[in-house]
Amino acid sequence: MSRIRFAQWGVQHGHASGKALAIRANPATELVGVFEANDEVRARATVDPAYSDIHWYSHPDEFLGDASIPAVAVEGRNTESLEMARHCVSARKHVWWDKPAGDDWAGFKWIAEQAEAHELLLQMGYMYRYHDGFNLISHLAREGALGDIFSVRAHMSTNIPVTAWPSNNTRAAISSHVGGMLFDLGGHMLDQLLWVMRDERPTRVTSFLRNDTTPEVPAFSDNTLGVFEFGKAFATIDIAAMEPSPTARRFEVYGTHGSAIMEPFEPADSLRLVLTRAWGSYPAGIQQVPLAGLGRQRLYELEVEGLVPVLRGEQEADRPLAHEVVVQESLLRGTGHLES
Repeated sequence: MSRIRFAQWGVQHGHASGKALAIRANPATELVGVFEANDEVRARATVDPAYSDIHWYSHPDEFLGDASIPAVAVEGRNTESLEMARHCVSARKHVWWDKPAGDDWAGFKWIAEQAEAHELLLQMGYMYRYHDGFNLISHLAREGALGDIFSVRAHMSTNIPVTAWPSNNTRAAISSHVGGMLFDLGGHMLDQLLWVMRDERPTRVTSFLRNDTTPEVPAFSDNTLGVFEFGKAFATIDIAAMEPSPTARRFEVYGTHGSAIMEPFEPADSLRLVLTRAWGSYPAGIQQVPLAGLGRQRLYELEVEGLVPVLRGEQEADRPLAHEVVVQESLLRGTGHLES
């Protein structure tokens, strides 16, 4: 069977080189070439092992107009990726799009509508959906092992510099988006939260977007909290820019028949599971469930493994398009881009 040919548009996203390596590592996929508009950034990228001996396009039309390339990995900055994705779906390409999906709701909805109309895969690069710990938690929650879910808590803080040009992973760079850290990383946790909640749309969203330690960048929200209310549950997502490493990233789900707590979740070697009743191979009571402790690059590789059968028409996407839409809408509601 022939390999699925990918192009990559942009190298300035923080996940770009990892995603390129993942495409190149999979025997069913081929990274045909890369386009980066910024000459200086491109020159630096040429020494990255992810792009060794790779073809560099001089213009995106070279791959957008190539019928032998069905899919594009969109890896531009968060300020430019939505426009890249728009061109991709207009050219009838499947899109593997790194998070978040911009801050233009109307623009994102148009892209999603075009993807649905033309049967294109639109998959956001939320790699934790291939994480064995998150998968176990969502499986237990969705199958009823934990009972009725009434609370979810997610903590995903980081530690990034104020400015360290040319990196885009700085407080100064992220400040161009309202919502700061919640905008930048909140989609990862919303991807998990909303899957646990069976894509129920939050009834109300309340956010606290503060600048507590970054006076050099007044527009940046470095200490953020989103509260997402559902019919019979609520969830909190808190993300800050200044937690010392190693960060205590944590995900908790509470139901009327049990709870699941994972901390840290990257890498994760176990989770604490409490059940009031036995469920499958899990007895009632308290237990530590071992996990694989997968590293970030392996998660990227699992993303590609999940894409392959979908692009070959062998199975449906791991997340329906409606899920990608409600995640993005909830993120924009939580960061002040949409009314809550």
